[in-house]
Amino acid sequence: MNGHLSLFATATRYALTGHARNRFAMLLVVLYIPTWITLAYVTIPDRRAPFRLRATGRLLAPAGNHLTQITGALNAVTLIAGFMMFAATFTGGAFDRRLAMAGYPRFHLVLAKLSALTLICAAISAYATVATGIAWSPRQPVLLTAALFWAALTYGALGVVFGSVLRHEVEGMFAILMISILDVALQNPLSSSGSDSALVRFLPSYGAVQTGMAAAFSTDSSARGLEIQILWCAAAVSCAFLVFRRRTRDALPARRGPRLSPRSTPSWPFAAPSGAPSSPPPSSPPP
Repeated sequence: MNGHLSLFATATRYALTGHARNRFAMLLVVLYIPTWITLAYVTIPDRRAPFRLRATGRLLAPAGNHLTQITGALNAVTLIAGFMMFAATFTGGAFDRRLAMAGYPRFHLVLAKLSALTLICAAISAYATVATGIAWSPRQPVLLTAALFWAALTYGALGVVFGSVLRHEVEGMFAILMISILDVALQNPLSSSGSDSALVRFLPSYGAVQTGMAAAFSTDSSARGLEIQILWCAAAVSCAFLVFRRRTRDALPARRGPRLSPRSTPSWPFAAPSGAPSSPPPSSPPP
């Protein structure tokens, strides 16, 4: 048991160290989240934006800048979590393969990455909730933090998938950026007239958006929305685990058959007749 804990602690330390070295991501966490939330509050008009929340069926009419702050916080945490996990997976792929080839258990590597992702998502979700509550107080801040957390965890797992299957860094960054922007923008009643469409239910952060809006502007507990987001997160984590397992499995040496002992000699294509020597016949001299 102590050996397993030691392996897990070592892998977790490596994972957290890799994230800490990503200074650009740390800068995004510290500056981008409050900047984006503050700009949404200052620049968006505060007139009411009535809409019907699909998760609860209740008609809500929050201020436009408050509504944009919630969607902006969701967009910020998903982008940061996705970027951080993509960068860590993309740059640390060779290191993971070397560890697997050296015999390091892949289960401990995956568990360490998930633990580091969980800690990062919890920190940035709480930070985003605090930044949102500076100008006004959401009705249910704990539920809002939970919605942000599960959305960030989902995109963090997607970052692992993109970091494992894509060959260029620009491709992964663009994929995460566009998916997150389209995902949240299509669900914002201010920016999309189709925010109440049935198709938005299939977006990756649908459950988090429904839960976050219910938590910010009402006293209803959107358990259904949170369940949907947890299912999305479980699917993304499963895909990340399968992709990571495939990538490290390809790095392991393949066993093509029983190994020959040092004293064994390879057999020739044709069997020698009984009583004949096993060495090949000498080559005849050229005419």
